[in-house]
Amino acid sequence: MWGGMELRFTKVQGLGNDFILVNGLEEELKDLDFSGLAVEMCNRHFGVGADGLVLLLPSDRADIYMRIFNSDGSEAEMCGNAIRCVAKYLYERGLVRKEKIEVDTPAGIRVPELLLEAGRVRAVRVDMGEPRLERHEIPMTGPAGQVVDEPLEIDGVEYRITAVSMGNPHCILFFPHLDEELLKTLGPRLEVHEAFPRRTNVEFVQVISRDEIKMRVWERGAGLTLACGTGACAAAVAAFLNGYTGRKVTVHLTAGDLNIEWAEDNHLYMTGPAEEVFSGAYPLKK
Repeated sequence: MWGGMELRFTKVQGLGNDFILVNGLEEELKDLDFSGLAVEMCNRHFGVGADGLVLLLPSDRADIYMRIFNSDGSEAEMCGNAIRCVAKYLYERGLVRKEKIEVDTPAGIRVPELLLEAGRVRAVRVDMGEPRLERHEIPMTGPAGQVVDEPLEIDGVEYRITAVSMGNPHCILFFPHLDEELLKTLGPRLEVHEAFPRRTNVEFVQVISRDEIKMRVWERGAGLTLACGTGACAAAVAAFLNGYTGRKVTVHLTAGDLNIEWAEDNHLYMTGPAEEVFSGAYPLKK
């Protein structure tokens, strides 16, 4: 039974990684169960449909605070595709009239820079911060040190993994070719592997050249998605650490490309598109 209350939202997507964006500066969010609401609204058959729910909230140290809930109701620390969409939304609605926007997240402050064309956002370049490479920073169980090309056993089969944190955990595997069935079976097993106490995102990567890789992703809390910005950054770092690429790579995803640079200041810079799909009002249940 509907309670007569509605929650206004905007559906956004970055390379097919889609989100329900709710502006908490204008909408009343008090007493809402964000985890339950994410599960309900993100359902692709009975809700709006999305990979996650994004909430924009006040911040006392940045222009905005961004919270992200995956489609399973779990909260994510950071999302690269979502933050590009947030930056475009804030600028084009006049909420923040700066070309560099400070976005507070559970993973720290991230700074998207708007690339404009005729006053509209053509693309967004995001300073994603520094990768975290020590095992305890991922976090991952085991002895101290970095996890680069390390063996990990699943069902009696040994895989070679590299682990990177971009404020959220990533497990990267390299293959000569990307196998859709392996992605669907191995992805969920690795996500909940006991070596990752907070679960992990899983990136399957094929090296094309010294400056190009192809990536598919199994996202923690969302499953198979079309793109992952933090995952693309983590994959670029892993490709460099394993000697496959240089520090600048184009990451080919299902619906398009992200350009990633691991700069000399040790920060990752991600450039890619962001689009609005539609806006609406979602009826809240009693």
